[in-house]
Amino acid sequence: MAAPALAADPAALARNERHWSRVAALFDTPPPGVIQLENGQFGAMTRATRAAYEQKLARVNRETTLYTRRSALQDVQAVRAKAAAFLGVDVDEIAFTRGGTESMLVLIGGYSRLKPGDAVLYADLDYDSMQVGMESLARLRGVRVVRFALPEPATRQGLIDAYDQALKANPDVRMMLLTHLSHRTGLIPPVKEITALAKARGVDVLLDCGHALGQTEFSLRDMGVEFAGLNLHKWIGSPLGVGLVYIRRDRISDIEISILAEPSDAIDARVHTGTVSYASVLTVADAFDAHAAIGPAAKARRLQFLRDRWAETLRDHPRIQVLTPPDPSLHAGITSFRITDQTSLAQALELKKTLFERHRIFTVERPGAAKGACIRVSPSFVNTVDDMDALVAALKEIAA
Repeated sequence: MAAPALAADPAALARNERHWSRVAALFDTPPPGVIQLENGQFGAMTRATRAAYEQKLARVNRETTLYTRRSALQDVQAVRAKAAAFLGVDVDEIAFTRGGTESMLVLIGGYSRLKPGDAVLYADLDYDSMQVGMESLARLRGVRVVRFALPEPATRQGLIDAYDQALKANPDVRMMLLTHLSHRTGLIPPVKEITALAKARGVDVLLDCGHALGQTEFSLRDMGVEFAGLNLHKWIGSPLGVGLVYIRRDRISDIEISILAEPSDAIDARVHTGTVSYASVLTVADAFDAHAAIGPAAKARRLQFLRDRWAETLRDHPRIQVLTPPDPSLHAGITSFRITDQTSLAQALELKKTLFERHRIFTVERPGAAKGACIRVSPSFVNTVDDMDALVAALKEIAA
């Protein structure tokens, strides 16, 4: 099934339920009787993408090494070129990984410009595995690790100021982690401004784009980004187990060569995954086609619209804390909430259980924010206005 024809105005299209019912028909339907609002771990492939994946998997399984040792690498390189064009970067600045976490492992673990006595910086809303990686640098590199909390509630200038103050207070910081879109709350910091102020102090930024790619529109080059980890099986809709690492060409030498790779100036020498899932990587091209057919701008506006439908309706509720601000530049589709005075992980787990068992609404708990655990809501393209209104009604009942 082809994607529905796009209207000229993505903002108006975001409110067109008839259009999005046709988009939803491109995907398999979630189990009946459940409102699926936890689409953040990974995103469903469209039926067309899944069919392409199954065809490629069948070919690899049928031809085995007759394919993988002859033309497979040329086919993968063509997909890589398509990914580079989509990102607006050069093909020799990206390499495939098995996901955003592995991409960030390449960057955090491989960053070679640290020496004992330097410091590294990360925030409370950064992804758990990345936090562990940053903390590990104390043991592996002999550096000091600085962790700080982002402001809540957040504002654009408040976020810039928070990073500025953290860097001023720690002039020995040489590298910092920055999350483009938080998996905990959905917060999008002003990446370009924060990256610029870090560079002005000689601090390199490793950008975690795991949730940003496909959920919002951006340009790595326009943001001044030199190192980034990206995920393709979340909001792009590729098969599970595919990501990308980006290193600007003139910075590749600042990421160490994998211990499994021969010395080389190429980005490929920084990534060594062993035998890859060829079918998954090759299907990235089909996922990009599906993403383009639905429309990157249309997808971004739709996710924001669904988010606003519940989050802004409940913004002023006396017992519900919405954890991303109304400023559309600071959020996309994901937003978390908590009930006032219910900040423990145990309370978040109980709330998630109540939402599912009483209202059949599936969400996920997210611990780790400085002010307490929360519930993450991540709608996708199969969700409707009725789904978001059902969430509003459920939360009003629970919080009464």
